Amino acid sequence: MEAEATTQALALSEVDALYGDSHVLHGVSFALQKGRVLALLGRNGAGKTTCMSTIVGFLPPRRGEIRLFGEAVTSLAPEAIARKGVGFVPQGRRIFPTLTVRENLLVARKSRDDTASAWTIDAVFELFPRLRERQSQWGGSLSGGEQQMLAIGRALMGNPRLLLMDEPSEGLAPMIVAEVGRTIARLKEQGLSILLVEQNVKLALDLADDVVMLNTGRVVFTGSSRSVSESDAVLMQHLGVF
Repeated sequence: MEAEATTQALALSEVDALYGDSHVLHGVSFALQKGRVLALLGRNGAGKTTCMSTIVGFLPPRRGEIRLFGEAVTSLAPEAIARKGVGFVPQGRRIFPTLTVRENLLVARKSRDDTASAWTIDAVFELFPRLRERQSQWGGSLSGGEQQMLAIGRALMGNPRLLLMDEPSEGLAPMIVAEVGRTIARLKEQGLSILLVEQNVKLALDLADDVVMLNTGRVVFTGSSRSVSESDAVLMQHLGVF
């Protein structure tokens, strides 16, 4: 068990989460291995975003355990979890509209004690050249695709070991969705561990190594991306798509 924990970037064990009296997550357990992409899929209201909020500490679990790289973080505050090497790209981007692109990135800048700061503002501009061109523009003046690039870049400025991405393709044109997909693939190649929540099932399955599916806050499927791609029955049963 201890050896297994050393290979895991993230592990949830029997996690329950509630909003007031509303019980949203029921005994959720899954693990993301280091350097892999895990897609967390499910229909609307399945509990995916709640699961993300619980992992980053916005919604402390009522029961169960969350471990990052083998270390229990269940009771830590969000800022402490971020310092452990967790980056978060939230649904809806949530950039600072009255700060410039450059300021949005610099405000998120931090290094980790256990590594050199690989992600600098120049490294983000190399990943997203359009952000370099628009670095003096207000965040609120960017297109939806540019705001998503900025949200990803802002998360990377924290030099994460684990990146959580909640609906990164939401509301974007197909060309921009493809660009976001290429970016995630590049981050994966660099060894970053990624937990991806995504309604675009094809994009998710193309990027992910492993898949966990939720339904009404419970894990109903765990397997490889290939096994899901090759099974119309699994897609139809749990997602309502082929």
